[in-house]
Amino acid sequence: MYKKSTDKDWVSAVLTAALGAGIATSFAISQGQHPLMGLGITAFAVCAALLIDHYA
Repeated sequence: MYKKSTDKDWVSAVLTAALGAGIATSFAISQGQHPLMGLGITAFAVCAALLIDHYA
């Protein structure tokens, strides 16, 4: 009856994950965490969001 949209919006998934993780890791970096660790956490969040978006 209702046509479910199958189009995935990967751009919004990437932006949402990057912004959310970026805010958290920027606070952690300000508290002394290494910047590369923060970038790694952000990259992992983006990859996880893309996988969840693809398979959900």
